[in-house]
Amino acid sequence: MRLDISKNDHTLSSPPKRHLRPEQTRSKGKLLIHGIAHDDFSSNDYLGYAWDEQLIAIGKEALDTYGTGSTGSRLLTGDQSLFHELESAVADFKNKEASLLFNSGYQANLSILDTLTGAEDVIFADKLAHASLIDGARMSGAKLIRFAHNDAGHLRILLEKHRPQYQNAMIVTESVFSMDGDRAPLAELVDLKYTYECALLVDEAHATGLFGPTGAGWVEALGLSADVDLIMGTFGKALGSAGAYLACPQAVKDQFIQTCRGFIYTTALPPATVAVNLAAIRLVQSEAFRRTELIDRTVWLREALTQTGLTLLGDTHIIPIVVGDESDALRLSDRLKSHRFWILPIRYPTVPRGQARLRLSLTHRHTPEVLERLVDVMTQIYRDTQP
Repeated sequence: MRLDISKNDHTLSSPPKRHLRPEQTRSKGKLLIHGIAHDDFSSNDYLGYAWDEQLIAIGKEALDTYGTGSTGSRLLTGDQSLFHELESAVADFKNKEASLLFNSGYQANLSILDTLTGAEDVIFADKLAHASLIDGARMSGAKLIRFAHNDAGHLRILLEKHRPQYQNAMIVTESVFSMDGDRAPLAELVDLKYTYECALLVDEAHATGLFGPTGAGWVEALGLSADVDLIMGTFGKALGSAGAYLACPQAVKDQFIQTCRGFIYTTALPPATVAVNLAAIRLVQSEAFRRTELIDRTVWLREALTQTGLTLLGDTHIIPIVVGDESDALRLSDRLKSHRFWILPIRYPTVPRGQARLRLSLTHRHTPEVLERLVDVMTQIYRDTQP
């Protein structure tokens, strides 16, 4: 039997196909590609913790103490007091009753929606919500209705029309959107949640560490921790490690331990990773200077790039530069690589056709000198492309 993959190939009539790029070395904001050091603007290591000496030392010590793996699922041999300590720390960090660990953000979002919703329920998801949220909604069997991006007015119309037909309802959004760099109108979503008796799930993957008095995220920054029912986040971005969590009421955690297939039927995270995550949670709360400096540099870079004539999206440390045509985005990325900037194009199906872009992901490792050089190069490239 011949396996026909053509129906799943989104790039047959597009520019060159995606491929994996095994870099030779990655360290402290740099990539060494074929012996050439590039400033890495495609990393999610927003606070520069992936190479933090304190966290590396804690990881090494944990390897000596706990070994390389957890050896089983949490309900068998994979549970240790360290996991519970981290879950308690996350719950405090997110101002919720409890939290539960997952191995990745994708796994967490699939599991949350599949466990909490079913065929008699409805999910209202932002049009640009992460693929894992959409996949989780579809896997759950609930009715999926998508509202225009960050448009609370459109959501209200949909809730008025569809909410009475279903037993339970959930509103789903990211707080900071990973491909547009903008923020959700959470206060308006909270109002709609109460008006139409919905649960509210917020994915804080790209906001944790960057916003709020303690760095807990955009939910904390707006003072809405008590109003958002479910907060998902990851350790693999600003916290520099791996894994994810759901911060939630204790009753929800108890339900997940009994019924969540994505939690029950998987080997737990390595204990050394859990130890690093616990240290990172504490570190991000004590090192406010990292997010303050990153926000200041973000403001400067956005203003400087806008002055060159470039079109930017959003208002956060994720800075999408709109290009439009996929081939143009690929060529622009190649030109930036020739100047030792690793900035990759984002194209269909990650973003809609005709909306290809370069996604600059600003981190604490990007010094003012690096940013000034980037602006100089982008200015020259932009001038070269004008008629």
